[in-house]
Amino acid sequence: MRVLALTNLYPNPFQSHRAAFNRQDLRLLAERHPVRVIAPILWTDERNARRAGAPALPPGRRVTHDGLTVDHPKYWYTPKVLRGQYGRFYLWSVRRTFRRAVAEFGPDLVYAPWAYPDGWAAVRLARRAGLPVVVKVHGSDLRALEEFPGRLANTAGALRTADGVVVVSRDLAGRAAALNADPDRVRVVQNGIDRATFRPGDRAAARAAVGVADDGTRHLLFVGNLQPIKGVDVLVDACGQLPEAVGRWTLHLVGSGPMEAGLAARAAALGIADRVRFHGPKPHAELPDWFRAADLFVLASRSEGVPNVLLEAAGCGTPFVATAVGGVPEVAHLGAGRLVPPEDPGRLAGAIAEVLDRPPPTPAEGPRDRRQTAADLEAFLAEVLDRPRPGARSLVAQASRPVRLSTPAGRPVPPGN
Repeated sequence: MRVLALTNLYPNPFQSHRAAFNRQDLRLLAERHPVRVIAPILWTDERNARRAGAPALPPGRRVTHDGLTVDHPKYWYTPKVLRGQYGRFYLWSVRRTFRRAVAEFGPDLVYAPWAYPDGWAAVRLARRAGLPVVVKVHGSDLRALEEFPGRLANTAGALRTADGVVVVSRDLAGRAAALNADPDRVRVVQNGIDRATFRPGDRAAARAAVGVADDGTRHLLFVGNLQPIKGVDVLVDACGQLPEAVGRWTLHLVGSGPMEAGLAARAAALGIADRVRFHGPKPHAELPDWFRAADLFVLASRSEGVPNVLLEAAGCGTPFVATAVGGVPEVAHLGAGRLVPPEDPGRLAGAIAEVLDRPPPTPAEGPRDRRQTAADLEAFLAEVLDRPRPGARSLVAQASRPVRLSTPAGRPVPPGN
């Protein structure tokens, strides 16, 4: 089975830490099947990296990563406007690279991890090449659609016409069905972790490795993008409400994003600036020590699919407090944790204090190993490849046909382009 992956969620020379979960899935798949990757780079990201002194991509914009051939076409789009057209911008940006990859590599199947614009463009390109296509949904590509009706309609078109849809939780499977995806073509493949890497270990040694004090200070940890959807502002507000009984504490934010300056100002306004530390993004290989060094991992997201960081914390034996959103309740039993409602700093602060004082017992069952996830994905791709398929022309027509959609909240949404 020769798999051509088309996704913006993959490391590139300007963003080496990008989407480690996709990198791992494709690397494991490539142990058993030939895999080639097309990973577009936003023109804005490339411009910013070059301005910061990053070297240009090699001629042809092709690199080798994890032993895989990876093409990095430039993704031209209009930032923050014409979102309903992003699929067409994406398709136009990658079409030549896609045709070249099909000619050179001869894939049996196209795999697109991210629903829109990646999945929408992948369906159309794959149909023109006579290839089946599987789209993977991670979370916010379905859970953050209501703001942009045009994007919603095109996402639904991709899910409705793909030969297979992979989702990481039952919650997302229901959302895909609400967007008219055929339930028989949807498969839940829950995320896994590298159990050999994300495992319990010596806390003092981990603290020495990451450079945090081992002096009785309670260390709280967040790992992820500093974006509104992750609720880091709610976490900072909650830390401002922690009771004195918690004792000395420090909040460590590992990641970067547009909220960093605002979060620093928020911490200063709350009088806790000296207790909130910004560490920037870290290589995925360093994260196990960060989890093992922490007394508590906290995830205050407003929306999630199944967050890998929560599974990784559980794998390291680190207690957690998380918001009960998306697929989080489906995996909470895999770690020593407690769930709270989103958008409630007071409840979050209370849960943090309680879990620090009385950590829940660590369950015997932990997160699945990533190799199990890769095997499930491989089996589904093979199943899709073996299915008889309707004519490509009719499915492309379906992708463009106006349909009446409903958001997960049940409100009708007009079709958009």
